Amino acid sequence: MDQAGALREMKMNMMPTAIRQKMHNGNTRVIAVTSGKGGVGKTNITANFAYILSKMGKRILLLDADAGLANIDVILGITPKYNLRHVLRGEKTVSEAVVEGPGGVRILPAASGIPEMVELSKGQKFTLLEELEGLDEDFDFMLIDTAAGIAGNVMYFNMAAREIIVVASPEPTSLTDAYALIKVLYQGYAARQFMLLVNMVGDSNEAGGVYTRLSNATNHFLDLPIEYLGYIPNDRNVPKAVKKQRLLAEAFPDSKATKSMSQVVEKLCRKQPEGYEDGTIKFFGRSL
Repeated sequence: MDQAGALREMKMNMMPTAIRQKMHNGNTRVIAVTSGKGGVGKTNITANFAYILSKMGKRILLLDADAGLANIDVILGITPKYNLRHVLRGEKTVSEAVVEGPGGVRILPAASGIPEMVELSKGQKFTLLEELEGLDEDFDFMLIDTAAGIAGNVMYFNMAAREIIVVASPEPTSLTDAYALIKVLYQGYAARQFMLLVNMVGDSNEAGGVYTRLSNATNHFLDLPIEYLGYIPNDRNVPKAVKKQRLLAEAFPDSKATKSMSQVVEKLCRKQPEGYEDGTIKFFGRSL
């Protein structure tokens, strides 16, 4: 029993590395979209990115990793019968919980308003690992919509990804919290590659200013450069799409925000992700 428990613990600790290994063995890019502060449009962006990638012919798995306050299903206007909670309880498999969204995007929804989901236990993380390993479908991209902040779940799912997109707005609180998130991931979890996406700005100059302020802080205090991925402008069609429970890229394909997101997605597709860094692998895969 002691040996079995030790093996289970070892595998659970390796979960983020195992997710990456499984996905990348099939050439799947695992990208976490995260933020230090809520209300910056992270979930909306993630869902639209998934849709745009799908329309480009990519096979997409969208994981709602905001386990306690899920919103992906609300944004998409779908009512899934099962969700991540059923998977973690062992009641359903991931394949049974995954639903098809707009554009053929495959979605693993989460639960909302369930306190037990706010901080996943070791056993729940192990169950999720087992289920993800059992997926038969091949995907080009797995997008992880994390919760906001620096809680344990946020850290865990960020480290399950090979690439991390940090979404921030021009608000001072958003910048402060984005810096805090990057600092914790860098100092506590050895993450070293971050892409900044600036949302809800007037133009490219304002977005550039946001990047400059955050980049100066990470360079000065952490000696850590971050990459500028792009920006998404303010667009009056965004709240219209949200009220309709439709994706902006689907309801308003010619809107300026949709065009900007499409440009960012195209840039992502052109990127060649760098290899894993030693710190990340050692932290989650100490037994490798």
